[in-house]
Amino acid sequence: MNHKSVVVNARFLTQPITGTQRVGIELGMRLKDLLPDITFLTPHNILQQDIAQDLGATVYGRSKGYIWEQLEMPAYLRSQGSPLLLNLCNTAPIVYRNKIVTVLDLSFHLHPEWFTKKFSMLYNFTVPRIVKSAHKVLTISEYSLNDLHRCYNIPRSSLDIIYPSISDIFRYPPGTKGENPYGKYILAVSSLDPRKNFKGLIQAFQEAKFSDTKLVIVGAAHKVFADTGLKEMIQNDPSIIFTGYISDEQLVNLYQHALFFAYPSFFEGFGIPPLEAMSCGCPTLVSDTTSLPEVCGDASVYVDPYNIGSIRDGLKKLYGDENLRKTLVEKGRGRVEKFSWQQTAKKLAGIITELDKRR
Repeated sequence: MNHKSVVVNARFLTQPITGTQRVGIELGMRLKDLLPDITFLTPHNILQQDIAQDLGATVYGRSKGYIWEQLEMPAYLRSQGSPLLLNLCNTAPIVYRNKIVTVLDLSFHLHPEWFTKKFSMLYNFTVPRIVKSAHKVLTISEYSLNDLHRCYNIPRSSLDIIYPSISDIFRYPPGTKGENPYGKYILAVSSLDPRKNFKGLIQAFQEAKFSDTKLVIVGAAHKVFADTGLKEMIQNDPSIIFTGYISDEQLVNLYQHALFFAYPSFFEGFGIPPLEAMSCGCPTLVSDTTSLPEVCGDASVYVDPYNIGSIRDGLKKLYGDENLRKTLVEKGRGRVEKFSWQQTAKKLAGIITELDKRR
């Protein structure tokens, strides 16, 4: 097979790294080794220069963003004989048909109120059209696959799952812990968007009245999400700490020192942070909804994210039971082993090879 007939839409190199871009980067790095002649195509406004260099990315065109993706990239592909285009990060050109599309989840369709009007309208216009014209639609969990089948009537034979995993820095944390900056604390990690339910977590934490324990929240707000109104809740509460953005090295250290990790999210297409916590030896509390039971199995305490009392009771349960925390640490380490970027990349390479054979 000539893998020059495969091009990756590497527009993710022009964006800040969140969970979405992480999928593109982690799989891109491994596909480069599995399919050595693969081409990564990007607009000129690259943010992730080191990664672009590692991928050997090809820069093309004068425009950027959505315009580049919908107009310039398809023109380039046609000039190259219309190769198979792999899209890993939710978006793809509508008019180009020889493509694989990855849609991580349908939160924008099911809960448009969580996003800005502009973002919601753009995704609700684009995604139904790109999945209809794709040879294959990939997603990151059985839960999201069922949503795609139900909402867009995509045949199951056209759908497949590519499970994400955690980055190596979390998979192989240092054996000796660094300094504990916060004493005794419960950790929460995410972008501060409404679906992560930080309001519910903060309210439950305040109701639990832990006299000796802080709530440390890691993550920066993102402009595509509607106003969260969190500041008003915590202005006069010294036991709640927002760290803002921190490095992965700092985050590993916080996972290692935390009493446990809390993630009462309303909606997840997959949910990488609980696996990061498990890999760093941190017990986890997560929601009993969407993809999280599929990801976390029996290695977590589950709560109802729509019920503050349920979250509060879950926090108190983990806080007060050291044996439970130890059990979850052990189960968590085993759970993490079920998800591997390398295995997912091999599966994806197989899907690409199979599609290329049919052409």
